[in-house]
Amino acid sequence: MEDRIILAVLAITLGVVVGVLVFVPFVALSFRRRGGFGVGRFLLWGAALVAVMAIWTYTLLPLPDPDAIRCAGVNVDVTALAADVRGALARRGGEAATDPAVAQLLLNVLLFVPLGFFIRVLGDRGVITALVVGFALSAFVEVTQLTGVWGLYPCAYRVFDVDDLLTNTLGAVLGSLLALAVPRRLRGSPRLPDADEPQPVTRGRRLLGMVCDGLAAWLLSLSVVVVVQLTLYLLGAEAAVQDGSAASLVGSAAPIAVWLVVTLATGATVGDHAVQLRFAGGPLPVGLARVLRFLGGIGGWLLLTALPGAWTFVAAVFAGVSVVLVVTTGGRGLPGLVSGQRVIDAREPEEPDAAPPGAASAPGV
Repeated sequence: MEDRIILAVLAITLGVVVGVLVFVPFVALSFRRRGGFGVGRFLLWGAALVAVMAIWTYTLLPLPDPDAIRCAGVNVDVTALAADVRGALARRGGEAATDPAVAQLLLNVLLFVPLGFFIRVLGDRGVITALVVGFALSAFVEVTQLTGVWGLYPCAYRVFDVDDLLTNTLGAVLGSLLALAVPRRLRGSPRLPDADEPQPVTRGRRLLGMVCDGLAAWLLSLSVVVVVQLTLYLLGAEAAVQDGSAASLVGSAAPIAVWLVVTLATGATVGDHAVQLRFAGGPLPVGLARVLRFLGGIGGWLLLTALPGAWTFVAAVFAGVSVVLVVTTGGRGLPGLVSGQRVIDAREPEEPDAAPPGAASAPGV
């Protein structure tokens, strides 16, 4: 039981990690296909990620010690499944589900039920697709086990079992049937007809864009640090790897440079693009206004976080003030105040003189 809990925690952790990695692209795709971002739909996709990770963790982990591996056999007898059930019924009667062999079969079914459910709810595909995908995924897992993780081990460390193929596929089919209880209008991820129409610029939308900016910048910085450290290691500069200051410097500079270029070129940050917003209008020249938009937003925060010592506290205060101003200014926030620009939906035509520099483009919610 303890091992199963550990594997469940691992599946959830991996699902969360992948969810963080794909969050910004998911937001961007959601705004372009559905005109906005739904927390419920994102959580549903997150649950699907966890379900897929659970299939991996429960079927392939834990990996054994190569020096202590014991080669497992193969079961291709399709009648063994029925024999196990009959034997459990004969031994335990109405409590057959507690028999280890039957319990394992039931777990194999339950493990793939979420797969079939999400195939219908998120992919809007029926029983046949669930059957094919469930069988294919189960077959991939079984072959991975049979080949010792594709040659990583000298032989299979788990039994290749045709019963697993049958029960896993059955689970996917049952999940698809259970998903019929979800109303038809809530299934799938179709592109909505009004997805290209401008939407109100709300406080929540602005805050979501800020979250996308911060998360994307952090992921870029982390990736650059890893690449620099790996490069230094391959070059034999072990002292520089242990010191870490070079990688930290480059990692801090990379998002500042990228966000500055994107903002100057387009008038919007990466997060703005994700939620389809941009800053426009105002009395200042476009170039100067975009620089101020950068410094009043993610750029200013990135510059402060790159400074040492007490500047970390200043960066935290800057972030807090930025959030408060988004809420109190109807979405314009500090970037709109310092640049004199207004924030509008990126799908709207730019009309610099359509509103006074101090006016909000739309009421927040």
